[in-house]
Amino acid sequence: MLLADDEHLIRGALAALLGLEDDLVVVAEAGSGAEAVAMARAHRPDVAVLDLQMPDGDGVAVATSLRRELPGCQSMIVTSHGRPGHLKRALAAGVRGFVPKTVSARRLAEIIRTVHGGNRYVDPELAADAISAGDSPLTAREAEVLELAADGAPVAEIARRAALSPGTVRNYLSSAAAKLSAENRHAAARIARERGWL
Repeated sequence: MLLADDEHLIRGALAALLGLEDDLVVVAEAGSGAEAVAMARAHRPDVAVLDLQMPDGDGVAVATSLRRELPGCQSMIVTSHGRPGHLKRALAAGVRGFVPKTVSARRLAEIIRTVHGGNRYVDPELAADAISAGDSPLTAREAEVLELAADGAPVAEIARRAALSPGTVRNYLSSAAAKLSAENRHAAARIARERGWL
């Protein structure tokens, strides 16, 4: 299996604990999304255990790439950011497992075996939260512009990065704020992030 997590301590601890299992072998480790894809290409693991939030490509982006390039590799997400929108994006990308980092090493090993066997495992609490939260009201373009606004970039910068006019950016931001009942774009970005829609 491949382990990808940008936190060295967590990745090392996981590798050591999973290495105690007789039937599980960690063939590669990665600290970023890009490195995870490169290591998967080189080592062809059966299962990729991916952190959701990593630099150079989050776990969902990595799972999407692996599904396209290495269809024999099953992907699963282990995260401390289990927002409903994240789960829905992951499942849409073909992720077979979605679990919080609070699971025990023994339970994680069982879930890896489940995923390796072609089955799916989603943490019940995360699944219940996703069902009750509903779908994002934002269009793909609104979410993209709101994501660019989340770090406080001015409208002109967002327009340049999104290849849109400043007026169009303002319209998308206003629409997103209205849909989320937020007083401004910063509050809208915070709400969307909390729900996993960005």
